[in-house]
Amino acid sequence: MTACRLVATLLLGMAIGMPSWAAPALPGDIIADLQAQERRLEQGDLETVSERARSQAQRLAGGNVADRWARALYLQLAASAEARAGRPNTAAELLRQARASDVVEAQQADRWLRQEANLRLAADEAEAGVELLGDWFERHAGNADDRWQMARGLAELERWSAAADWVGRAFEVDDSPDDAQRRLAVVVYQRAGHGERALDVLAEDLDADSDASEWRQAAGLAQQIGAHGQAAALWEAGWRLGVLDGREDRLMLIKLHLAGGTPARAAERLSAALDQEALPDTVENRRLLASAWERARHRDRALEAWQDVAERSENADDWLRLGQLALGWGRDGRARQALDEAAARGAEEAESWLATLEASADERSQERAETGQDLTQVH
Repeated sequence: MTACRLVATLLLGMAIGMPSWAAPALPGDIIADLQAQERRLEQGDLETVSERARSQAQRLAGGNVADRWARALYLQLAASAEARAGRPNTAAELLRQARASDVVEAQQADRWLRQEANLRLAADEAEAGVELLGDWFERHAGNADDRWQMARGLAELERWSAAADWVGRAFEVDDSPDDAQRRLAVVVYQRAGHGERALDVLAEDLDADSDASEWRQAAGLAQQIGAHGQAAALWEAGWRLGVLDGREDRLMLIKLHLAGGTPARAAERLSAALDQEALPDTVENRRLLASAWERARHRDRALEAWQDVAERSENADDWLRLGQLALGWGRDGRARQALDEAAARGAEEAESWLATLEASADERSQERAETGQDLTQVH
């Protein structure tokens, strides 16, 4: 809740009225003056009301029970004028004095304490506001706004764990928090180390009308907590809805599918994008495609893709990677060619891989020879 909303909420409950308890009887002239000042307050004559009310409060200090009750009412009236004038800190102090009166019944003092808490928070006195609000909550369950206010105050004090508890309490009674409250919940949960809860709040209301930045934030948060599959799913949903639709968004979708354990989907999307010229046909993007097919275990496509990359880049490392894969997948001819190319371009590891290839070929030849000999044996 913003400072303006805090003050506005306060003003709704600060008008002078008859208390619900048996308050001390006031003289007629005092009642008439209080009513006159209240009319001036409604007319916006704030400075006059504040000055008159404080003067009366000072005059009545130390009097009898009726005087002390009238003093408390004048202090409340002055607080209302100060709050409307945009001076919540002064208003809060006046309310503190009013509720401290020995003739104010506990229920009335509690209402003023609640209003003072509002004002302290509006005046950027978060420590005092949170302390007062905590005192009030010891006797009241509070509604959703009360709980959100406590969460916000604790967040301002960077007491993230306590703030997260109050966000949880707010959600218990609030099925439809507004955007500001949702943003608060996300920040608080993140800072408190509850990334999954933050993501739940952030992702819950995402739809075609949501801003692209909200989709990106949700996917980014999913990545931060290690939920790479969920990050890819969120980006995919935003893409399908048309909220995420740029070249960089397309490339990020592909990378998220790679990170999220769906490399075949990444390869299919990247292959289509290159064919449609939706992404530039660069060596870097071709290398990404080869990596995607490799991780998807599509052997033929992976080898063809790495062959294409190596021929385009003429890079020793690309030839070496092709040779390693081909060797591992039993494609000796392609492995030998690729490793020879890598060695010719200065790849130091190529010679050892070629040696492995030769040893593997010799071993297979020996196995075939032994198998053939076994078949000719007469039993």
